[in-house]
Amino acid sequence: MFAVTRLRAAGEDGEALSAAVPALLAALGARPGFMDGELGRSADDPSLWALVTRWDGVGSYRRALSAAEVKITGAPVWVFALDEPGVYVTE
Repeated sequence: MFAVTRLRAAGEDGEALSAAVPALLAALGARPGFMDGELGRSADDPSLWALVTRWDGVGSYRRALSAAEVKITGAPVWVFALDEPGVYVTE
């Protein structure tokens, strides 16, 4: 399964977001079931970003988000997140 978190950040906020994501990906990478992840910026709207992560299952993803280290390192990232569904099961 994969998760897509869209984020809105421009200017200095975009720089802060980009700087915060490596620590979050490292924290997620330490969690069981994490496969990989990456951050990208929209080619059409430079204030729109997407964090895509891949997991071995929904349970692993949800347990990872509950880990204290992920919550702490994720806070500077999640503040820019758009409130929308983002978990997708591959078929």
